[in-house]
Amino acid sequence: MERREAIQERLAELTERVSAVQAKTDAATARRDAAEAELDAEEASVAKERELIAGSVPADLLKLYEKLREQQGGVGAARLYQRKCEGCHIELNITELNDVRAAARDAVVRCENCRRILVRTSESGL
Repeated sequence: MERREAIQERLAELTERVSAVQAKTDAATARRDAAEAELDAEEASVAKERELIAGSVPADLLKLYEKLREQQGGVGAARLYQRKCEGCHIELNITELNDVRAAARDAVVRCENCRRILVRTSESGL
């Protein structure tokens, strides 16, 4: 009889532990599902925004960008910031910087090292 009671107590304890673990698992699953839904919504929003922007980019430039993006692990253009290409993180030498400075504002300039399109901003100082 004592043994049976001890086994029943142990069973109740383990059942309670299983229920607690299951509750934690269910909560984690709900958080994961909510995060996944949020990411899906963000992805759809970004895709729509990208589509709108891509429509205003010349076809030949978009084609070049897509080709570079495929070759460069998903990044076809990089910001030029403080003399450095943020794609390959290599600082441009003075000759390359002068070439970028001399290029027309609407000219497509590329990093000599990684060949990505360099995005010049007002922060670039160029």
